[in-house]
Amino acid sequence: MTDRDPRADPRAPHLARLASLLADETRAACLLALLDGRAWTAGELARHAGVAASTLSEHLGKLVAGGLLAEERQGRHRYVRLADARVAQLVEDLAAQVSPGAVVRPRNLRAANAGSAMARGRTCYDHLAGRLGIALTDAMTVRGLLVQDTGFALTDAGLGWFDAVGIRLERTGRRALARGCLDWTERRPHLAGVAGAALCRHVLEVGWCVRVGSERAVKVTEVGERALWELLGVELPSG
Repeated sequence: MTDRDPRADPRAPHLARLASLLADETRAACLLALLDGRAWTAGELARHAGVAASTLSEHLGKLVAGGLLAEERQGRHRYVRLADARVAQLVEDLAAQVSPGAVVRPRNLRAANAGSAMARGRTCYDHLAGRLGIALTDAMTVRGLLVQDTGFALTDAGLGWFDAVGIRLERTGRRALARGCLDWTERRPHLAGVAGAALCRHVLEVGWCVRVGSERAVKVTEVGERALWELLGVELPSG
């Protein structure tokens, strides 16, 4: 074995290890499922991925060791979640690069309905996505609360809007206050970062939106329809 060229980029081995972690369909299915922001048990993920529990456990071990997942244990149960928002961004960005023609058509009416609900509105880790996320992002941009010229940024008016609505923006840590996240169904960026997460948390807490079924889908309530029209002038039919 020859020594590695000292001129080689020291990041290359780390990138190769990351790519190897993602280059497995079962592990990819787990990462996509965990974009709902919840902690899942190994058994739940095994059923979701359609593999044996023992097989799934081996995959989870690799993802945890690779820093993509964080593990928690409560009694006999083992829970895993995405390690942080940066991992969620990586997974969502990669998923958005999949050609629309490569997406498998739904096998039945139930799957088609679930897919339609996800496209209308869903959570992307901890912020809103789908047509709902895009509509809110566009409305904030039109009203001068958000600019997208050279990356996403809240304006002074935008900061004031969050404060007026009663949405606290936690500006500690290294996470960007606002950033664009490429929407894999709409092929356009929606609002992510601290502001996106705070907005998503608020609409769910006050009942403007509710979760639908066991997937990441969310829908606007009648109360939310009125509130979002009054605050942003955006039309989002309830249901």
